[in-house]
Amino acid sequence: MPIALVDCNNFYVSCERMFNPRLEGKPVVVLSNNDGCAVSRSNEVKALGLKMGEPWFKMERLAKQHGIIAYSSNYTLYGDLSARVMSVLSEFSPRQEIYSIDECFLDLDGFDPKSLMAYGQKIRLAVKRNVGIPVCVGIADTKTLAKLANHCAKKGLAGENGVCDFGTLNKEQCRTLFSNIPVKEVWGVGRRIAERLGNMGIDTIEALRRADPEYIRQQFSIVLERTVKELNGIPCIELEEVGTPRQQIMVSRSFGSEVTQLEDLSESVAYFTTRAAEKLRHDGSVAASLCVYVRTNPFKEDEPQYQRSMIVPLCQPSDDTTKLVNAALTRLKVIYRRGFRYKKSGVL
Repeated sequence: MPIALVDCNNFYVSCERMFNPRLEGKPVVVLSNNDGCAVSRSNEVKALGLKMGEPWFKMERLAKQHGIIAYSSNYTLYGDLSARVMSVLSEFSPRQEIYSIDECFLDLDGFDPKSLMAYGQKIRLAVKRNVGIPVCVGIADTKTLAKLANHCAKKGLAGENGVCDFGTLNKEQCRTLFSNIPVKEVWGVGRRIAERLGNMGIDTIEALRRADPEYIRQQFSIVLERTVKELNGIPCIELEEVGTPRQQIMVSRSFGSEVTQLEDLSESVAYFTTRAAEKLRHDGSVAASLCVYVRTNPFKEDEPQYQRSMIVPLCQPSDDTTKLVNAALTRLKVIYRRGFRYKKSGVL
């Protein structure tokens, strides 16, 4: 059963470029909520060796040297564009699993295997034309292989023009390709597992694919055993059309400039709580408690520092905006302190 994994390229950066085309071809980085670290990098920034999660203060010197343009994250914008991308992609398959804000799986069962490369190009063109976001497409017989095919498409290791279909490769071509990709690139294989596998002589994807599944289960887990089977084309991970409900929702934002007044903090907390309530209702969920927090700018060491959070247990779980906002603002008044310049507030 062919499955496609469609992944947006450098999603947050691509969103910023969509609204400012002059950023195209320039080194761009999007920073986390508190402007603390890189959460999205353009290819130009990646070429400079800057890693995902790199703290901004460590890259400022290099940023000045190479003209790196930094943006604070705008998750409201990214969420809206993600919804548009997923809506376009839903037209290409009767079954869709939205895996994250910038990627989803599409069930291509029943499609002509010989036409899947062309179909992948059609998908890329439609998203770019209708939304303005570039994507890559990986196609294979299992979800794990589809993720890997997408990686190959992005890196130009196989396929063409951002689309890779493992179904077009013969066994020898797959063996050669997988022998040159580190095992850490496998979906679900983190740094520690990769290190343990490396100590066992399993340092490439091909080596993991040829490993005994039962032995892998004994040494690691049934999850990694399934990964080995999936790498061999045996589906073990089903397509999930309905995602698992979120256990928590966070809405927060760093301010463009520090604020000092309770009124300004109250306005932001009320807005964040309203957005969180909307997400609760969208998920069909209710909140049993909420947490309000505020903080100053930790990177301005010459200024007085303060951060505080407070959890608010609710008498009755609710998704009512008015009740949640009132509870959040009541606790905000408790944790607020005069004399500080606040950089960020949020609701969990």
